[in-house]
Amino acid sequence: NTSRGPAVDPGALYDALKSNRIFAAGLDVTEPEPLPPDHPLLQLSNCIVIPHLGSASKRTRDQMAFLAAQNLLAGLKGERLPNCVNPEVYG
Repeated sequence: NTSRGPAVDPGALYDALKSNRIFAAGLDVTEPEPLPPDHPLLQLSNCIVIPHLGSASKRTRDQMAFLAAQNLLAGLKGERLPNCVNPEVYG
């Protein structure tokens, strides 16, 4: 997950889901976070909000730790990070 809640306009998403222009949505992050209990998106049957659970499997978390360790070791050596999310910083 390299995005944040503000990348999605919740009002536009609600309208698109309600009118079936978008079939369904699964949100791992929201803006604001957490959504208030009465937020319209939470009332839709075709929208699920699972805060920060999109990567919650042992295999995924193990891989995340491995990638982070690779970056840490490269950074300590003064090398380019092999798993850099924003490589434009090297531009």
